[in-house]
Amino acid sequence: MSWKSRALSPRSILPALAVLLVLVAGAAAHANKPVPFGDRVAARSATDPSTDAAATLDAADLDLRVGPGLEAYHRATGEHAWSYQREGATALYLAMAAENAVVIWDDGLVTSVRPGDQQVRWHRAVPGLADWLRAAGEPGADKRTEEQRKQQATERASAALRTVQQSTPWVAVVTPQLTMGFRDADGDLRYNSKPAGNCVYDPERTVATDYAVLVPRSCANSTGQQVSGGISGYRLDSTGWQLNAGPGVSMKALDGRRVLISDGPIVTPRVFDTWAAAPEAACGSAAEPFAAVPPAGGCAVPDPDSPQAR
Repeated sequence: MSWKSRALSPRSILPALAVLLVLVAGAAAHANKPVPFGDRVAARSATDPSTDAAATLDAADLDLRVGPGLEAYHRATGEHAWSYQREGATALYLAMAAENAVVIWDDGLVTSVRPGDQQVRWHRAVPGLADWLRAAGEPGADKRTEEQRKQQATERASAALRTVQQSTPWVAVVTPQLTMGFRDADGDLRYNSKPAGNCVYDPERTVATDYAVLVPRSCANSTGQQVSGGISGYRLDSTGWQLNAGPGVSMKALDGRRVLISDGPIVTPRVFDTWAAAPEAACGSAAEPFAAVPPAGGCAVPDPDSPQAR
């Protein structure tokens, strides 16, 4: 067998150089790859070597605040523990889902953070949320001052974000055109719902209990006149429900499971039990003996000698 040596021509070298350049460029791009969603988590130990950044903290020992990101402080000393920020975004509001902090940002992103070890657990984007937070296109929005815009965005964020503290904690995000529910364990989308026809959801009147989120909606006819309404109830461990209500209905959580529903001066206020998914019977009503949910605390037994009993 004979071997023939052949020098590489410039043309034959080009492909090899091209491959090398691609690999080098790819390595450089990987090394400079931006952090997903602009996340920046900084522990106090970055400037203070005496503090152990890897130490796991008890969430109950931390005071959590928003602005411009999520800031954690030691309750005992008031010292800053760590900071979670996102490049180009501002944290507006936080709510706890069990031991996790759920944050809503002005760019329409919702994140969940485990305070104990500063781990960002998941990110979810909600369509239309950012526009609603900044009142994009709404009358008078362009005349508000920057401080007024920030105040409105914060108020709307607090109305949009609701957490449910049952055995499987979950997160609801409500906007006028969309409501979405996420399982807090992994951020999995469990439902998304749009209001039908000429209806809109009302985040400001939304109520959350330990078991469900109740979202009122108002509807209008072709001339813009309010004609009807209703309440949509959402749960993760069972099917939701629809309740009839007028466009001006108001709700108030009485405890971790019951909600008082007031629907104007004509309709008698009623109590809905979100754990039993049924209305609570009123004392003395015809439905009381057969109700799925008896009146809370029971009803007083009338005195047989009283004038009312005769």
